[in-house]
Amino acid sequence: MSASSPALPFLRAPGAPPAPRERALAALPLTVLVGVTGVGKSTALAALTGADAGMRVLPDRREVTDAVMILPATGGVPVRDREDRFRLTAAYRQSHPGGMAQALGSLIADVNHWGDAPVFDGLRGLEEVQYAAATFPAWRFVALGAPDAVRVRRLLGRADAFDQVGAGGGGALREELAALTGVDAVFSPAELDDLAALAQAGFAPADVLAKVKIVVSERRNYDPAAAEAFLRTLPPARALVLDTVALDPAGVAAAVRAWAGGAA
Repeated sequence: MSASSPALPFLRAPGAPPAPRERALAALPLTVLVGVTGVGKSTALAALTGADAGMRVLPDRREVTDAVMILPATGGVPVRDREDRFRLTAAYRQSHPGGMAQALGSLIADVNHWGDAPVFDGLRGLEEVQYAAATFPAWRFVALGAPDAVRVRRLLGRADAFDQVGAGGGGALREELAALTGVDAVFSPAELDDLAALAQAGFAPADVLAKVKIVVSERRNYDPAAAEAFLRTLPPARALVLDTVALDPAGVAAAVRAWAGGAA
């Protein structure tokens, strides 16, 4: 990654001594969102960056992943398919056990642009969170969770061009869902029945299959429940864990604002 690359403006890899306006992200009091796709991080992000908070948002996980993990491995060729991205990021973690936390913490930031306490979206899974908490004591965390079946429904309800995987075509949706590698470790037969029934609710079978595949793929690489359990062991001022089913979006936003104000 070049210094302050277009993908990561006002951020660079270590190397040259820091300029007066530069600081390592490792030393800044970052607020880090923790959670997998479809848990409601956008609501928390809006609460942290609203008019009252005014925190700057660093390039997100996708952008850092591209610049630090994927493009160097592919010779600069972009990768959009989620399965291929998971494979490449898993390879990165073989030599960088901190995963995204390690990648982010290695960067140098221009604080004139990003401020002294930016927000990052986000970390996933126990290993990344443990690494970040142990290695970067100034960082604090907001974790959001939701059941996997809820996450599928939320993904179906949004139009995100990034949510692309190779979805199968033809055949009964229930059979295709059952054939996904690792699906039994994530969804019960009854949950798969309910997800297959979404086709009768007006959702395209290929879309349902694609969203379920995203959730299953993420769960093969990240365990959100383990990450949340670990964060609950940290002091309350350092970690906030929220159930985004028990709380509606307004409740999530209020809890995040109250915690950010009290932890500041």
